[in-house]
Amino acid sequence: MKMKQKLILFFVGVCCLGLQGQEKSMRLSLDEAIAFAIENSYNTKASKNGISSAKETVKETSATGLPQLNASFDYQNFLKQPVSLADFNDDGIDEQFVFGKKQNLSASVTLSQLIFDGSYLVALQASKAYLKISEQANEKTEILTREAVVNAYGTVLVAEKSLDILAGNVNILEKNLHDAKKIYENGFNEQEDVEQLEITLGTLKNQRNNLERMKSIAYQMLNLALGNPISTDLVLTDSLDTLTTSNIDLGLLSETFDFSNHIDFKIAANDRESKRLLMQLERSKALPSLSAFVNYGNQAFSDSFSFFNGDQQWFDSSLLGVSLTVPIFSSFARKSRTAQARIALETADVRLEETKQRLSLMAQKAKNEYQLSVENYTTAKRNLRLSERIEKKQRIKFFEGISSSFDLLQAQNQLYTQQQNYVQSMLDVIAKKVALENALNVSKK
Repeated sequence: MKMKQKLILFFVGVCCLGLQGQEKSMRLSLDEAIAFAIENSYNTKASKNGISSAKETVKETSATGLPQLNASFDYQNFLKQPVSLADFNDDGIDEQFVFGKKQNLSASVTLSQLIFDGSYLVALQASKAYLKISEQANEKTEILTREAVVNAYGTVLVAEKSLDILAGNVNILEKNLHDAKKIYENGFNEQEDVEQLEITLGTLKNQRNNLERMKSIAYQMLNLALGNPISTDLVLTDSLDTLTTSNIDLGLLSETFDFSNHIDFKIAANDRESKRLLMQLERSKALPSLSAFVNYGNQAFSDSFSFFNGDQQWFDSSLLGVSLTVPIFSSFARKSRTAQARIALETADVRLEETKQRLSLMAQKAKNEYQLSVENYTTAKRNLRLSERIEKKQRIKFFEGISSSFDLLQAQNQLYTQQQNYVQSMLDVIAKKVALENALNVSKK
């Protein structure tokens, strides 16, 4: 019995541990969410694979100019040997002859080495540029991932805070409706006043239900940005108020913008470099190429398959060669390809200048939008306090019979609008801050 009880306790413990593992939540601050996403998001994983692939491309291109060793094996069995005719007796009668053995087997090894090829040298530089493009793409992906996580994290917090506000509004309205019904039953107000409160309460409850569904989607979107299964249970440890306060930094508005360090400019400059290498590649095709090889082989002949017998005779052969290829005339095709590459390079120069101007404009625009978001937040915070006071006064007046339900409705709608503006202004501060950091290239790593 003791052993059976121990086994039961053991399995109960295992089941409890399993349930605890399933119920475990993922607790994340915003900084922790960003760090997690940079390591685990779908986009960053794909971009890191791109870097790995580019490194292998560099190795592959480098190997083209290194010694190449190849072996070949050939076996032939003439099902019907070819016949040759010859008049050995000069009598006008051709005699039939079969030359060679019915079967033959040969094996050879060839070592080749590229000595000079202008295209290879340019291709090697281009493969390194390709690796740089992949690394820059990964850097860009990390920046975009950070911005996506900030926005998704903030959206969840907005949904949570909006639900808290709505819950408070619903509680107040339910109490107001209850009191209004009592007053109406005592004949001190009209049925229209009660009905107006019922309409407002029904609208708020619908908004609350919809926001509950939107909150679930917001959590799924955050999981997607993090690289989690969308059903992962998340607990966010930062609050919307704390993040808003910590993201107010007007010192960013005086930051000097240096476009040369911006990732978009680096990508455009590297694109220009790749176009330059392409033009150089087309030019290099007019240069001669030189390669050398050495070959060694064995060959055996027999009327039957006796190649592995000890008395089988094998014949050695060896060859050393050098190959020089000199392009002479391509009917102007090479000239046209070089001209196309030169035009692509000129276009890349135009795009590089356009990128420089665009980034400067985006930095100024991001500063303006961030400054506006901070100003809107300050205004929304003040307007919320004022609308709360107005709504409270109208509520008191309404139950004292001084003001109408229409006046109370206007005050309530104004309050609800200002509540939404206030919550949205907090999200704007957070979102515009990360957008400005990206525009100025001062994003946190």
